[in-house]
Amino acid sequence: MVVVGHIARAHGNRGQVIVHPVTDFPDERFKPGSILFTRRREAIEPVTIESVRFHRGRPILGLAGVETMNAAEELAGTELRIETASLQPLPAGSYYHHDLMRCVVETAQGQRIGKVSAVEGTGEGGRLVVSGPGGEVLIPLVEGICVSIDIAAGRIVIDPPEGLLDANVAKRQRF
Repeated sequence: MVVVGHIARAHGNRGQVIVHPVTDFPDERFKPGSILFTRRREAIEPVTIESVRFHRGRPILGLAGVETMNAAEELAGTELRIETASLQPLPAGSYYHHDLMRCVVETAQGQRIGKVSAVEGTGEGGRLVVSGPGGEVLIPLVEGICVSIDIAAGRIVIDPPEGLLDANVAKRQRF
């Protein structure tokens, strides 16, 4: 399953929740009638969206069976997921975050940097968090730096500008 949002908190007294979307397709993912999945009490539970409206880019959802503010507050911090099979194909050069996870990152000269442990941001502002022997390294997820992404092989080749990898090391040593 893939995370598409996080329930931030309750909204109002009718059981609605505010969601931080983690998807490039919030209008597609958060529609009345859509079924999402949560993990609560060590069980995967389906939830159906009954109503939705957007406020400042965030969906405010009414979920079936969540009728009170107290019930909505219990959901705060819960991830909202969809099944991987329901994902839409992306255009060439675009990737789902979960596809990038655990890819090995190396330079064009073959120097291994580490494995992707997280992806922060979306689109042009995105960056890879790469965990390696020296700690975390932040790599901008842009075409000029990530010169080759091969999801099937689990490999990302980078051509970092001078100082990028050193800046990450220097930052770690300061703290």
